[in-house]
Amino acid sequence: MQVQKIAVIGSGTMGHGIAHVASLGGFDVALYDVSEEQLEKAVEKVKQNIKKGVEKGKVEQDKAEQAIERIKTFTDLSAAVKDVELVIEAAPEVLEIKLELYKKLEELCPPHTIFATNTSAKSITELAAATKRPEKVVSMHFFNPVHIMRLVEIVKGLETSAETFKIVEQVSHQMGKETVEINEAPGFVTSRAIAILNNEAFYMLQEGLGTPEDIDKAVRLGLNFPMGPLELADLTGLDILLDVVEYLHESMGDKYRPCPLLVKYVKAGRLGRKTGKGVYDYS
Repeated sequence: MQVQKIAVIGSGTMGHGIAHVASLGGFDVALYDVSEEQLEKAVEKVKQNIKKGVEKGKVEQDKAEQAIERIKTFTDLSAAVKDVELVIEAAPEVLEIKLELYKKLEELCPPHTIFATNTSAKSITELAAATKRPEKVVSMHFFNPVHIMRLVEIVKGLETSAETFKIVEQVSHQMGKETVEINEAPGFVTSRAIAILNNEAFYMLQEGLGTPEDIDKAVRLGLNFPMGPLELADLTGLDILLDVVEYLHESMGDKYRPCPLLVKYVKAGRLGRKTGKGVYDYS
């Protein structure tokens, strides 16, 4: 099957980033969200990021204009997914929301449509069980910011077919991404690794080992990371980090027990950049 049209479900940080790289890759993109206001913000953000690419000489002007034209927005889910070959779901990391969405997608999408989730930790097999096409359900785990980060972690569920994997691998390459093939396990590879590092950084902060700035600087310069773990947590969202850590704690035991300070920050509404304050103050 040749993929030409992709529906992206959710226009938040990850959703509009996926729409960005998909449109630049030559795909027609149907970007769906329940909020017209959110969709307008998402498209404006894509335009800004593509413009920066043109200014830096990474994207040709005519290709940039064509990419923006290929993105259409929808608040009607049935219209968004009509006649698409691939759905990439970037809904909130709440299992109940995702399961309900997949039941709707099963009813609305053509039988040949592949369902790809951008989840960073949830079970692909469990999501697939909400459909009648488990062999066509897979994870395409993108990274933030999507238009800069090079990897797509392709994670196979219990019944994901080899054909489905090959198709999403080709789509990822057309978007300009490198890929890895991973068999499903809680947190996959990247979320397991970064969750334990970020959670441990909160334990360090709680124990007074150093200031946030010094903990992040030590990891950046000593381990050659592009960002410190606390900076990264603020960028990703402390609520998302906590959700992943709690899921891994439930699935894999005490080494993933959430740091009480992380829990406290989330309860206080200090979720990171998106709220203006997390570990750091962005106001």
